[in-house]
Amino acid sequence: MTSLIKIRRHNRDIELEYQLFNAGNTDQPLLIFLHEGLGCVSMWRDWPAAVCERLSCRGLVYSRYGYGQSTPRRPNEPREVDYLHQEAQHDLPALLQALGMAHEKPVLYGHSDGGSIALIYASHYPERVQAIAVAAPHYFVEDITIEGIQEARQIYLNSDMGERLGRHHRDPDSVFWSWNDTWLTPEFREWSIEPLLGKIRCPVLAIQGVNDEYGTLEQIRGIQRHAPQTELFIIPDCGHSPHRDAADGLTQRLDSFLQAVRNTTAQA
Repeated sequence: MTSLIKIRRHNRDIELEYQLFNAGNTDQPLLIFLHEGLGCVSMWRDWPAAVCERLSCRGLVYSRYGYGQSTPRRPNEPREVDYLHQEAQHDLPALLQALGMAHEKPVLYGHSDGGSIALIYASHYPERVQAIAVAAPHYFVEDITIEGIQEARQIYLNSDMGERLGRHHRDPDSVFWSWNDTWLTPEFREWSIEPLLGKIRCPVLAIQGVNDEYGTLEQIRGIQRHAPQTELFIIPDCGHSPHRDAADGLTQRLDSFLQAVRNTTAQA
């Protein structure tokens, strides 16, 4: 069951959809799930709950502005090239403040867009994060990324993809086009967060499928070059969504990663 909570965004009150897992176990670490460019709370399905049960932790899943059951974007509202920075530097902190969790030092799990948000957050707020795990993240824009997004555009125009997204989002057309149009602008082709990667101090687990249709393994290898504490988890026979294509193996790897983080924290 999801809930809505109000935050202030760009001089406007909006509501964000969220769901908590094991909220009463306040002595357990908090794991925040950050969704992909077309995702939302319901599109994670039951994986976050299963992860929190397996890892004995609390969980927070939320739909970003315009996604899921959160406040939809205004008609024809443009999305800025730096929208991922806005999510990391304003919306996530505002959500944690509204939920009374600003004092928390969570672990972030980000998928695709969510992975980039986790990287930006960890670089700007190193004191506020315990560790991050990023699956199929982007730190720069590759040709394969643009090709995948162009292909998604054709699928949306020529299939029932909009209808399927409509099962999860209040305004599926806005969700799709605000994402697709932004990534295909010439300005976004130059987008990069490479200068931020060296500022990340926490442990990092960088995850990618070998068959990811939106990025090459350079995405996670580049993160490791700039943040040497990064561990890589490369998954064969896996595409852009490891939590769907390789859920069991991913959960096991997260378990061992977070156990090591806990042990290090306990010894500090």
